[in-house]
Amino acid sequence: MTSPLHLFEGFGVELEYMIVDSETLSVRSIADELLMAEAGEYVSDVERGDLDWSNELALHVIELKTAGPAADLGGLAGKFQRDVDAANELLAPMGARLMPGAMHPWMDPFTEMKLWPHEYSPIYEAYNRIFDCRGHGWANLQSTHINLPFCGDEEFGRLHAAIRVLLPILPALAASSPVYNGAAGPGLDCRLKVYQSNQRRIPSVAGAVIPEPVFTRGDYEERIFAPMFRDIAPHDPDKILQGEFLNSRGAIARFGRGSIEIRVLDIQECPEADLAVVALIVEVLRALVAETWTSGEEQRGWEVGELAEILARTIEKAEEAVLDDPWYLALFGFAGERATAGELWHHLAADLLPDGESRRALDLILTRGPLARRILWAVGGDFSPGRLAAVYGDLCDCLRDGRLFGA
Repeated sequence: MTSPLHLFEGFGVELEYMIVDSETLSVRSIADELLMAEAGEYVSDVERGDLDWSNELALHVIELKTAGPAADLGGLAGKFQRDVDAANELLAPMGARLMPGAMHPWMDPFTEMKLWPHEYSPIYEAYNRIFDCRGHGWANLQSTHINLPFCGDEEFGRLHAAIRVLLPILPALAASSPVYNGAAGPGLDCRLKVYQSNQRRIPSVAGAVIPEPVFTRGDYEERIFAPMFRDIAPHDPDKILQGEFLNSRGAIARFGRGSIEIRVLDIQECPEADLAVVALIVEVLRALVAETWTSGEEQRGWEVGELAEILARTIEKAEEAVLDDPWYLALFGFAGERATAGELWHHLAADLLPDGESRRALDLILTRGPLARRILWAVGGDFSPGRLAAVYGDLCDCLRDGRLFGA
């Protein structure tokens, strides 16, 4: 039996990509065929050494993830790029390739969504029966997940407090979904916009995306799990969905694994960019947990509504969102009364991130904006099918080549 990991002793990273047609770039629901090509049978997970491949729910999405916690983040970008290359090689004879970005720009989820039909399909069928998974909030959203360990209530409380206050400004760094339905969306992080309402039939499942201020396992089970399981029970008599995985907040506690999973990050154009974003987030969380700028008690004092209001701003405007609460800025050692979210990230990166393999991608994000801003710049106001195909084709090439978009 392995010993539980303590704070920042391991890192789990998951990257989700769309499978699209090589020529038209429309979605191709062949994740099972990709896994079959690698494993020789229809399976939901394939082990490939340092990384695993898997599918969850939508048949056009493949997930690459660390095979358990990695001891550090160094070198992970190269390992993910290696597996992107391997997946693209297997997809090429099928006339398909991987596409990055958090939303497909013209997918019609009501006609093109297909559920995973193999192992675990009863779980996905239950989700579909209860929530109708054909909308954008289920069928058209690809993200990066960060899993961070904790051991016991004391570490959980410190980590959960830090993650809660950081969540609202993550879209300013990672937004990559400004286009869907063939047009500009209502913000730069449209993935989170549609995600907020995908489980509106049972609101307690996702809450306000920002988790409630609970800092022990007992309180979490009482205030988050219990209401969620109670509310879904009439729709789920066989208790297929009544587990920790049902929780759909922007950060979810996985007590069975001893980790918290951050789920609000849009996927970037290549693993180099994703791992750079992850690296900066980890360093900010280290500083918050260490009470570098403010005490844990001050971090715990923030209510859902206050943080959700900031999140709404960054979903809409990303790095240009104005943060005008000096108490919130002080959480991160920013002395001013007012700043944009981009200015706050500049401050954090300057303080915390040393020169290294993350610097190139972060310099691009901090100077030219998150990927969503660069996508809109490339589109240039022309949302015609031809222009969107050209821009998103370039994004596919960025993923293939391990190249930053708009560098």
